[in-house]
Parts: sequence; C-alpha cells; structure tokens
Amino acid sequence: MASHISDAALKEQLKSEYVGKTLNQVPTPSVILDLAKLETNCNGMLEATGKLGLLWRAHIKTHKTTELTCLQVGDDKSTPVNIVVSTIIEAENILPLLEEYQSKGRKVNVLFSFPLFPSAATRLADLSAQLGPDSISLMIDHPDQLGAAAAIAHTTGAYPPLVFIKIDGGYHRAGVEPSPSFAYGEFTQGSSHPSEILIDAVLEAEKQNKCVLHGVYIHAGHSYGTRTDWAALGYLAQEFQICLDFAEAIRKRSPGHKLVLSVGATPTATTIQHPSIISSSDNNGDSSVQKLKEFITKESKRENPFSLEVHAGVYSTLDLQQLATHARDSSLLKADDIAISVLAEVASIYPSRGKNSTTEALINAGCLALGREPVTDKGNIPGVDYSGWGFVMPWGGNLTSNPIPGPDFPRVHPGWQVGKISQEHGILVWDGEPEEEIPLEYGQRVRVWPNHSCIAGACFDWYLIVDSRNKGREDEVVDVWPRWRGW
Repeated sequence: MASHISDAALKEQLKSEYVGKTLNQVPTPSVILDLAKLETNCNGMLEATGKLGLLWRAHIKTHKTTELTCLQVGDDKSTPVNIVVSTIIEAENILPLLEEYQSKGRKVNVLFSFPLFPSAATRLADLSAQLGPDSISLMIDHPDQLGAAAAIAHTTGAYPPLVFIKIDGGYHRAGVEPSPSFAYGEFTQGSSHPSEILIDAVLEAEKQNKCVLHGVYIHAGHSYGTRTDWAALGYLAQEFQICLDFAEAIRKRSPGHKLVLSVGATPTATTIQHPSIISSSDNNGDSSVQKLKEFITKESKRENPFSLEVHAGVYSTLDLQQLATHARDSSLLKADDIAISVLAEVASIYPSRGKNSTTEALINAGCLALGREPVTDKGNIPGVDYSGWGFVMPWGGNLTSNPIPGPDFPRVHPGWQVGKISQEHGILVWDGEPEEEIPLEYGQRVRVWPNHSCIAGACFDWYLIVDSRNKGREDEVVDVWPRWRGW
C-alpha cells in the first residue's frame, strides 16, 4: 500500500480487500487477532481497577493500533485516558483519538516510557502544544535528562511536562536504584546516592517551572520468570512497597507533595484480578493477598494519600510468555485466552527427520513473523520445559486435536510447535510419542501462538480481525486494523 494514503483511506482499502474472506483465503503469513478474546482481556483489567479504585494506564506498544487502544481505555467518560507509549510515533498516531476523547470531556495523558533522550524533545513539545497542559509525561532516571525536559517546557505553545521518576526494582533495564536508606524511612539531603541526587534535581527543576513531578514508576519485568499460580502477587506487593518508600523519601524533601505510584508489568498487574482482592471474600490464608489488600485500603484512608496506578500492555493479547508465568490460575489464564496468532502455510514436509524419527515440516513464518524471544527456561532440569518459538493452535482440520498447553505448561508441552527458526523459515516439530503424531499435509494452514505478542506483530502492517463469537463464521475476517511502525 502506498505510504501517502491517509489512515482512514488505508483502513477502508484494506477492509474492502479482506473483510468477508476466511483465513483460508488471505495471504500468509498474516497476524490475526480475535476480537472476542481482546474484549474479555481488556474488560477484565478495567473492571478490576475500577472495583479497587486504582488508576489505570494502558500500554499501547504491544499492538500500536487505534482500535485496540479504544478497548484498553474503555468508554467510561468519568475516567481519564492515561496511556503509555514506547515510541513517539505511537503518541503521534494516537493523537486524533486523544483529541476526540478530550472533546468528550475526558482528560488525557501520554507517558513516553523510554528515559528521555535529547532528540525526543521537539516532537514531544509539539504533542504538548496540541494536547494542552498536563497531557505529556516523561520518564526520568538521571539528572541530565532534565535539560531535555526543560526544552519542552520552554517551547512556544508547549507546557511543563509531568515527570515520573523511573525506579529500578531489580530488573536492571532502566531506572534509578533506590537508596537502601529509603526502606528505613531515611532521607539525607546532600547525599551522594544517585536516587537522592535525582530527587533533589527534579524538585529543583519543578521550582523553576521546567517540569512537574507527577510520581514514581516501576516495571517488574523479572516477574515474567514466575512459574506457579499467583506467585506474581509477591512481585506486585514489592513494587508497591518500593514505590511507597521512594515516594516517602520525596515527601521528606517536599512535604505533602502529591504523587502517583505507578506499578505494573502484565504478570503483576493482572494479579489484581485475584477473586479475594476484588471482592470482600476471605483470602484463604494467602499472605500476599492480605498484604496487598491492606496496602490499598490503608493508602486510601490516609490523610494525604498517594494515588495508586497500575500499568500493563501485553495483557490485552496475551502470549506464551504470559501463559508460562501462571500469574493467575487456570480459571483466569489459559491458552484459549490468547488473542493473537500468526497464520502460516506448510511449505514442505520432512518424514522421519525429527526426534525419534518423527516428522518435521517447514512453514513460511520465521523469526520475522514470530519473533525470536524465548519463554525463559526456569525448570528444575534444564531443557525439559518448553523451548520452542511458537505453539500450533488446535485449529483447522485434523489439527483441531493438537494438544493445548495446559496447567502444567511450560513443563509439559506435547504437540506440534515451532522448534527452529531462521529469517523466513519456521520448522514444526512434534513433541510426544511418534505413534500419536498428527499428520500434516503440504499446503495446510496453521495458526501459531507466539512467545511474545509485542515482537510477533512488529513486522506486519496490519492485523486481520476475526471474532470467535460468530458461530460457524469464526474464521471470517470482520475488520482490519492498521498498525504503526517506526520510532
């Protein structure tokens, strides 16, 4: 499609080409989203945060589309539209939708989640000028970044940006490590610890109207390594506590300062859906549940409370990495909840080439279509847990009987899966007894659940949308969602 075509015109052109066709009539590889599952996943988060009185910030980097952003923020006009983006191109493309929300009375805020770098200032200032005061938030984890924040504030028509201090909670990707003294309620003005230097620098910049210190932000990426039901709850409790200690340190320097404590990553954020957290039911002796409920209740009752915010992104589509975390139990997290799949074709078959003389098959989806991010092996015996690059859905002809990852995944993982990948080649391998192997045919279409949804979509220009609620027409394309690419 020509790049000069407008977004609306492109969408209409794509719809005229694909809507009404089935997944057996569209090109491969294609990336597919199931609307029914997307809505269930998004509504679950909106309901949980609403019941708990938590602020909600939707990360849109997973999908980079207007349509799924709408599902993530919901249609409750009484709630703000707070989103997170990883690239400025996401913020620029979502701008028309945010302006539409503003016209309907909803407050909007976009957090650029990458620690601020100098060349980003001009484009972020343009967004600030278009959306107005308090519309742009920045991530700061080093004092030198405040010069770029000041450049935004001093741009004609723009406004002082809101600032989150990014905390490193143990993941060691980005963020400032908290001073050990924060855990003991201590804060020393003039300290040489990087976190205390950063606090002083941000508060000084705020005095000079270069920014507004809005809150502290943490991302528990290491929670992706959990492998037992609800274990991610412990990480969520840690996130809140680290943010609370850091925020209290800020208030020792600036008493009464209003602050947002923003916590999340899909494994931790989705644990707030625990039945004993979102209801008044007993916690069944689970100390993590009790600790979290007490924290939320206590914070809401204090005289000058911090605002509690949850953020997440990949929860909307889910993927095999999320299934492996067991962040929730199987009543709330199962393979059938995964809303994304990559459609591919069997291009060749290699009898007896695989383990124990099983078949291998070539599909036209390699690492550019599926991504190359593993489900980290956390098993007691290395090499036993699932180590593939995607899992074949039980879909289409005889593959409807392909085993589905169950409660013991990733330790137990029988069935057809992507065992090897290169740029465009994916090799399907059979895991299980040779006599139980499900035959594959040349030209057969398969749908593959990817390990990591964010990466699996990255090389595609649009998603084909199906809706599994349409009985008898589950494979019919009902919409096409263009996605943004670039930075």
